[in-house]
Amino acid sequence: MASLPWKNDSNCFLLPQTNQLKVLLTIIRNRDTSRGDFVFYSDRIIRLLVEEALNHLPVVEKSINTPMGIEFPGVTFQGRICGVSIMRAGESMEQGLRHVCTGVRIGKVLIQRDEDTALPKLYYSKLPEDISERWVLLLDPMLATGGSAASTIDLLLKANVPEDRILFINLICCPEGIEYITTRFPKIKIITAEVDQGMDDHKFIVPGLGDFGDRYFGTK
Repeated sequence: MASLPWKNDSNCFLLPQTNQLKVLLTIIRNRDTSRGDFVFYSDRIIRLLVEEALNHLPVVEKSINTPMGIEFPGVTFQGRICGVSIMRAGESMEQGLRHVCTGVRIGKVLIQRDEDTALPKLYYSKLPEDISERWVLLLDPMLATGGSAASTIDLLLKANVPEDRILFINLICCPEGIEYITTRFPKIKIITAEVDQGMDDHKFIVPGLGDFGDRYFGTK
């Protein structure tokens, strides 16, 4: 098993390691957890991740009037957001985003490893036309090697999305993936629930939780 000590990278943000989060992660890591429970508790973590990502968006002052007829000096988000899910596993995070941000637009990208070259290959992309004007929440539950994520980020940059407007949200990642993404894209922020030990010889995160997409969608 290749394992790297994780350094608290300034561009990688962990959810607060509360007892609640530790319980939720323990449930979804358990091989004996039913699919129904896996989906339910994964969705709870995804919502926490989206809430944390929103904390990293800039705000501007906005004064409003309360029902008491009093002016209140509040704030509102600066700019609009959209989600981009890396198919198929990333689609599991779309509903969590919609629960937090009503009416949010979501793009989809399908990238798979080419059997001949062993490199990520783009098969499908559908992004909002005005994506260059939005903050992008990139959705993929696991960050292992970072190959698919990097290819998707390259696609977003070609669509004129500023690098510092991309927030990559995942449930579990490993030091190798963090290092690869933050080195190649130093302005991107990673929002994650937990950093695991590393990857095994097959490039699976360990201790991990298995194939997230298979467990969430009930396929093998």
